[in-house]
Amino acid sequence: MSDFIHDAVYNTVDRDDFMSLIEVDRYADRADAFDEIISATRDHFWDPLDPRYIDFDAEPFDVEKQLIMPREFTVELNCAVADRLDEKQQIRLANQSTRFMLSSILHGEQGAFSLSASLCTILKDPGAQEYASNQAREEARHVNGFTRYVQKRWGGPIQCGPTLASLMTEIVRAPEVYKKLVGMQMLIEGLAMGAFATLAAKTNDPTLQRLIQMVMSDEAFHHRFGKIWADRTVPKLSDEQHEVVEDWAAHCFQVLLFNLVNSEQKQAIYPEFGLDWEWVRGAVLEAFGEEDRRQSMRESTNIFRVLIKTLLKAGIITERTRAVYANWVDMNELAAEDDEVAGYDVAAAAMQELAEINAQRRVISKALR
Repeated sequence: MSDFIHDAVYNTVDRDDFMSLIEVDRYADRADAFDEIISATRDHFWDPLDPRYIDFDAEPFDVEKQLIMPREFTVELNCAVADRLDEKQQIRLANQSTRFMLSSILHGEQGAFSLSASLCTILKDPGAQEYASNQAREEARHVNGFTRYVQKRWGGPIQCGPTLASLMTEIVRAPEVYKKLVGMQMLIEGLAMGAFATLAAKTNDPTLQRLIQMVMSDEAFHHRFGKIWADRTVPKLSDEQHEVVEDWAAHCFQVLLFNLVNSEQKQAIYPEFGLDWEWVRGAVLEAFGEEDRRQSMRESTNIFRVLIKTLLKAGIITERTRAVYANWVDMNELAAEDDEVAGYDVAAAAMQELAEINAQRRVISKALR
């Protein structure tokens, strides 16, 4: 594990080596790499239990009659599957598909929470450890926020798909810090930023849009933590080390691309409609081939396009694995774009609003003393 550490702020100890964390000299040996992110925490604080930030009762929404996401967002309704369903069933299937997606996001937030907590036990630099604890706090409120939304709309979430569950288990349990940071802070956070940008732009549900805006105000900083690691670490990796990181990232990308949202992963939602998941998969594949997938990836908010851009800008993709990604997106086009990923404009607007709300809260609190 330590062979991949090329910057003091990412030095780690064994998770059972608590004695290293109470060494007297360690406390003052603190890097300032994350101080700006840590200090900004109070400005983008929000509370899913406080209606000043988000009111889950403010906007009534009938999931039996209204589509949470536009019809074109549900692949099943744009193929032969729709022919077997009446209008009411089509609305329900679309919203169940959205429920699956939001449940996956909820599980992903729990994975990020557990990952951040695991970093707190192994990061030796006090500043990096404090950042990880801040992120754990923020991921916890994401879990709370998405839980409240899913309960409000459907009563509860759908079980995590095996692909996402397996990958998150590997990342959280991994002793290698590069797997934790590349896997969660870059791959899964990159996917999340793309998904959130799409949801914020296209959802018909104002409550969901508000929740996404709040979450993105945090995620922009989480994504930056992974970028700091890449900027400080990737250029210093040996060729052999870089190949290990690069190959693992490419493997994870392919696993996510081909399995994350396919019909097998979503099979729990089909039985109530009398649909066999294997037939659904065939109908979807017949209607949407690889060229359709490539076309969808040209959108700036496509989740996999955002993921590829994250890895490319981090210097993880080289000519060795470029073809893995170039089969789906224009790599030269991505390279020419700035470093920001989709959703930073939404996050920036939300952070400005949160800073104002929190400043007002502090004024009121001071006046009541």
